[in-house]
Amino acid sequence: MQLLAKFRIDSFMLGILATVALAALLPARGTAADILEWATKIAIGVLFLLYGARLEPREALAGLKHWRLHASVLAATFVLFPLLGLALRLLVPSVLTPDLYTGVLFLCLVPSTVQSSIAFTALARGNVAGAVVSASLSNLIGVFATPLLVMACMSTTAGVHISPSAILSIVIQLLLPFLAGQLLRPHLGWILSHPAATKTVDRGSVYLVVYSAFSAGVTEGIWHGLSARTLISTTLVCAALLALVLTLTSLGSRLLGFSRADRIVLTFCGSKKSLATGLPMASVLFVGHPIGLIVLPLMLFHQIQLFTCAALAQRYARRSDPAPAESPSPAAELV
Repeated sequence: MQLLAKFRIDSFMLGILATVALAALLPARGTAADILEWATKIAIGVLFLLYGARLEPREALAGLKHWRLHASVLAATFVLFPLLGLALRLLVPSVLTPDLYTGVLFLCLVPSTVQSSIAFTALARGNVAGAVVSASLSNLIGVFATPLLVMACMSTTAGVHISPSAILSIVIQLLLPFLAGQLLRPHLGWILSHPAATKTVDRGSVYLVVYSAFSAGVTEGIWHGLSARTLISTTLVCAALLALVLTLTSLGSRLLGFSRADRIVLTFCGSKKSLATGLPMASVLFVGHPIGLIVLPLMLFHQIQLFTCAALAQRYARRSDPAPAESPSPAAELV
């Protein structure tokens, strides 16, 4: 692990690449695929139960008073990003294939991250309490907003038709465990006090979803048409999208007259997209579609945002405090 840190190699991304390789060599089929589907659902349920247990209700209620900041973060996540995603339709088919464009549009519709937004806000000397509330609100609202946005945007633009019952499935799979975590919070302190255990659940659930999605892609033969040029162009589109949103949120926070600490919150919380929330949503929303290709842009964007925001947070920290700040690993936090 020290060697990986020395060369700034992301162990989480290496784990994802290893999972993709495993799916390519040993895809789950038949009964194994059915067992994998149930194991993935259970892991995701446990993951969101822990999310609910981590959120301090009193801190969240106190932070809700800063409604202008939270409304700005939600607007960036669920208004700015979707509009940019719709505009990227112009890149089909010259730059993006239809399936990869569906994936780019989907990443524009998922909620913000939670832990990494908070971690980078703290590193940058920003308003940590504001980041906690904004990121948590984004994920709670995203349980309903993302499926509705998918239905509204993709039925006409990407040719994807989503059943309204998918919203109920997502509520059952994500929101109910989150609420259970809130109720059981006093009894789960023993596991929350062990970061290694919670990180294992975080990463394990993502690995399971990635393996399931890419196994399906291998068995359906959807990867044969994915060229290196297409992969590079998709990566560049994701990088350009992040750069544009970071610029717009930074400028917008100044126009709104936010303090420096709040500008940091809007920049980090408003520009991120959650891999751990987006993957299980995709597995529910895109049944019958090439899920592996659809989630690929989200995976690429997730990695780009971690490295970019880690560097940006260090820059903010150096400007606010001459003392050197310790940087977290780019993938120290997942979602």
